[in-house]
Amino acid sequence: MKKYVVFALMLILIAPAAFAQEEEESPEWKATKKEAKRQKIDETAKEALETVIEKGPKAKELYEQSVGHAVFDNLKIAFGVSGGGGVGVAVKKSDSTRTYMKMGTAGIGFGLGGQKYQIVFLFQDEKTFTSFVENGWQADASAKAAAGTAGANAKTGFINGIAIYQMTEAGLMAQADIAGTKYWKYGKLN
Repeated sequence: MKKYVVFALMLILIAPAAFAQEEEESPEWKATKKEAKRQKIDETAKEALETVIEKGPKAKELYEQSVGHAVFDNLKIAFGVSGGGGVGVAVKKSDSTRTYMKMGTAGIGFGLGGQKYQIVFLFQDEKTFTSFVENGWQADASAKAAAGTAGANAKTGFINGIAIYQMTEAGLMAQADIAGTKYWKYGKLN
């Protein structure tokens, strides 16, 4: 009798995992999961873009001049060395084409803890936007970004075809430190 109870318990514990594995492999399930990820990225990107435009008058002007934008939701963790990653979407304004992307960052320096933040890129011209999406982009130095103050906004514009804004839970940052960050296409979502 004890053997049957153990066997029944094993079936109860193993069966859901077996069915989940079977469901996971179905094309319909993969498509649904893929669409849910895209939708979550799109919602997060829309909120971040709206916040940047609302909080920075110069950002609204640059957005209106831009050919497209990209928004990334990131998490950076530091314990002497730092690393992080995130996902985002690049959107071409003329036809609303969306390209889902990933980002990763690594560095060495003093630090302990984690930081969740969002990066919003505005692209001045088609060539810069297309290069960012098709070839990816490597941030080699700290990039200046607009802040919620008039002084920072007055000096902010496109630099090499890109305007960059960084937001944390505290709001827009005066300087976006994205050094050592790489952006590339997210193959599974495109």
